[in-house]
Amino acid sequence: MAETVETTETAGAVYWTHVEAPVGPLLLTADADGALTSLSVPGQKGGQSVQDGWRHDPGPFREAARQLDAYFAGELKEFRLPLRTHGTEFRERVWDALDAVPYGATSTYGEIARRIGASRAAVRAVGGAIGANPLLIVRPCHRVIGADGSMTGYAGGLERKVWLLTLEGVLG
Repeated sequence: MAETVETTETAGAVYWTHVEAPVGPLLLTADADGALTSLSVPGQKGGQSVQDGWRHDPGPFREAARQLDAYFAGELKEFRLPLRTHGTEFRERVWDALDAVPYGATSTYGEIARRIGASRAAVRAVGGAIGANPLLIVRPCHRVIGADGSMTGYAGGLERKVWLLTLEGVLG
């Protein structure tokens, strides 16, 4: 399970690097403490892009790159990285619930809502929070599917979602 670093206001640089992956080049960002703050894919809805003032440095990302390589090789089932996200209390609860969906399994939006104690009416809000997940792949929003088993919504594109679920053995 990913380690969530307590949110603290840290004045400092944003570090970034690209990591090559079978789903396209990944853009990773980290804060001054080295906690991973985002992982984006090309064309991602709401994804990051390099900003002026960010510091390009692959150093803080060596462990993330190693774990991502192992994941894509089918050798890693659970990421163990320091993560730091900044979302509403509701979004943070949803994102934490994603960490509990194991490799090779799926969950539904309704199951995630139940897991965090949200009402059935909150399923749409859960979907919005999942869609805003800043840490694709590492925080496995690709494992959330429709109640009818359909491949619904993935900010990184449905073709990537299908590819990731196939890698994990969910889809044949």
